[in-house]
Amino acid sequence: DLHGIEYIDSYVFNKVEHIRFNSTVGGYVGYTEHGVKNAEAWNSDAGILGQEQAQLESYCKHNADIDYSAILDK
Repeated sequence: DLHGIEYIDSYVFNKVEHIRFNSTVGGYVGYTEHGVKNAEAWNSDAGILGQEQAQLESYCKHNADIDYSAILDK
């Protein structure tokens, strides 16, 4: 069952994670001063959040379904 699948999109620069989208949280979380500012801005933009949710549906769940089926068919 893929009901609890989680999509994470991390933004890393110079080995430091600055911001992360987490589908379970439903938005962005900032980990640096700059990341927190971006998280606030991006979380207030329905278009950006919609793009991340679309990635969850079209990429993550689609590929997880394929992988899940391949594992169960073995």
